[in-house]
Amino acid sequence: MDKKILDQQSQHWESNFSSKPEMFGLKPSIAAVKALKIFKKEKITKIIELGAGLGRDTIYFAQNSIFVEAIDYSPTGIKIINKKAKKLNLSKFIKTKIHDIRQKLPFPDKSFQGCFSHMLYCMALSSFNLKNLNQEVYRVLKSGGVNVYTVRHNEDGDYQKGIHRGEDLYENDGFIVHFFSKNKINQLSTGFEILDIEKFEEGKFPRKLFKVTLKKKSLTR
Repeated sequence: MDKKILDQQSQHWESNFSSKPEMFGLKPSIAAVKALKIFKKEKITKIIELGAGLGRDTIYFAQNSIFVEAIDYSPTGIKIINKKAKKLNLSKFIKTKIHDIRQKLPFPDKSFQGCFSHMLYCMALSSFNLKNLNQEVYRVLKSGGVNVYTVRHNEDGDYQKGIHRGEDLYENDGFIVHFFSKNKINQLSTGFEILDIEKFEEGKFPRKLFKVTLKKKSLTR
C-alpha cells in the first residue's frame, strides 16, 4: 500500500470541493435521515460528524436542533459549511474544525453523545487507520453513546474495479474507496455493541452501502 498515494487524496478532494461546491447536492443524505431518527430515539442532542464534506448533513442535523462538531480535512469544505451555517442562522448549532481523522481527534474523552459519518470510513484509510479511528470514536463518546456510519460494501459495482491500492481499496475516477464486508465491520467494532447493519442504496449508479449502528458498551465493575 503506497502511503504517498493515499495522502494525495486530500488534494483530490480539495480540488473537487473548490470546483464543485455543491457536488453532493443540497438535500441531506439518506444516511443522515436514517441517523436522525436514531439520534432522536436515543435523545441525542450533541454529535461529532466525521468527514463533513460540504455540510449537507451538518445543516440537516442543525436544522433539527442537534449540535454538531463537524470536522473535515478540506479547508474549502469547512469554509463552505461555515458560510452555509451563517446564512441559515445555524451557527449556534455548528462548530467546525479542519482535521485529518488519521490523527488523534481534537476533543476530550466522553465529549459527545453521538457520532455520524457518511462514507468516511470507506475513504483512503488502511485497516490500521480504521482501527485507530474506532478507538478514538470510542474515547470521545460518552458511555452508551451511538456511532452511525456508512460504508460501501463488497457487492458494490466498483468493488475490485479500477486500480487496486492494497487491502480492499480500489481507485476509480481518482477517488480511492475502501470496500467493507460484514466481517470487517465486526473486526472494527471493539468496545461497541453492534445494534444494526442495514443494506441500502444511494445515487444513480447506485452505490451499495451498509449503515452501521453501534452503541458504546457501558463499563461494568
